[in-house]
Amino acid sequence: MTELRAQAILARQAALELAIIGANQKNDALYAIARNLRGHMDEICEANKLDIKNAREKGLSEAFIERLTLNESRIEKMARGVEDVAALEDPVGRVDEAWVRPNGLRIAKRRVPLGVIGIIYESRPNVTSDAAALCLKSGNAVLLRGGSDAINSNLAIERALVEGAREAGLPDGCVTLVKDTSHETAEEMMGLTGLIDVLIPRGGKRLIHSVVDNARVPVIQTGDGVCHVYVDEAANIEMAVDIVINSKVSRPSVCNAMETMLVHSAIAPRFLPICMDALSERGVELRCCERTLEICPEYKLATPEDWDTEYNDLILSVRIVDSLDAAIHHINIHGTRHSEAIVTSNYETAKLFQDRVDAAAVYVNASTRFTDGGEFGFGAEIGISNQKLHARGPMGLRELTTYKYVIDGDGQIRV
Repeated sequence: MTELRAQAILARQAALELAIIGANQKNDALYAIARNLRGHMDEICEANKLDIKNAREKGLSEAFIERLTLNESRIEKMARGVEDVAALEDPVGRVDEAWVRPNGLRIAKRRVPLGVIGIIYESRPNVTSDAAALCLKSGNAVLLRGGSDAINSNLAIERALVEGAREAGLPDGCVTLVKDTSHETAEEMMGLTGLIDVLIPRGGKRLIHSVVDNARVPVIQTGDGVCHVYVDEAANIEMAVDIVINSKVSRPSVCNAMETMLVHSAIAPRFLPICMDALSERGVELRCCERTLEICPEYKLATPEDWDTEYNDLILSVRIVDSLDAAIHHINIHGTRHSEAIVTSNYETAKLFQDRVDAAAVYVNASTRFTDGGEFGFGAEIGISNQKLHARGPMGLRELTTYKYVIDGDGQIRV
């Protein structure tokens, strides 16, 4: 038996116990985890420095290193995120619907944990605590398989997680870091049917597609984010510039950052010079369609590949369109069904955009950067799903449960 299979068997046993543990005990564990994250802060930072050193020696990009980096502020944010999850209502046991049949059977649809959740992720060590908190609060055991580039950080974080869970009396195996980061172990994890109930990949397109294509365990797909902001002809220019800057610049390496800006041709001559200057001043490389270059000729010509690229960097593609229909068509062809935004003062245009754009989150006059579990009031998120089954958008506690029907009778038999 491999080490991973043994860990999965222990997680399966823990999941059966977790499913009937009350909210108070789970909350005690989460508050203990938050305390331990703060208590282990120096250890976690030192481990993270080693990961960053190794990443720089490998020549990895600054955008990658930014996702990898932890510091006291980010660890404190992780701890607060765990406490935020503890403060949320426990979905387990909640009755979604209940009814009585003519024969007197009383039927209720009750929320229950999924069981054992496997998370395969890459370079963001904050996922380790975020995922563990959500899984534990929703009554699930979790197997965490992070990337090799973050292994030292993840090991230090796991110690805080395991200590906190034990302090509250949660079962051994309820949260486990898979220490072997090889591709072979990831492939084995994808095939643990009967032990893992669902896999959730978090990372780049290559990782996500590998899991979706190869897993025999059910997968909730978290997608890459080719997100758009469409500046309509009826947009307030000052508002549009603010939204564009925030969507692209505030944190370019995350999946809810804008990658393509679409601009209506009627507003382009007034809007583009102002906005492009503001983006350039903030270090954004602009890749533009030919019509955009007629207004702002100093920038780079976009290639067809740019419209489908998630840069995760200070790079933005820009295209002029002649109508709302053209903008929606571009988004539905090139987008990844993640987060899309329109800036407009026209109510009808805004509603048409929200109705016709196929995405998990569709914004009017707001930044795409709000697609986040914390910003949606879910606490930490386990990922952002851009599929339609079983969850869509930021996945919080409720999305980590399923349901079962509980039926009470008085001796009824079927005739």
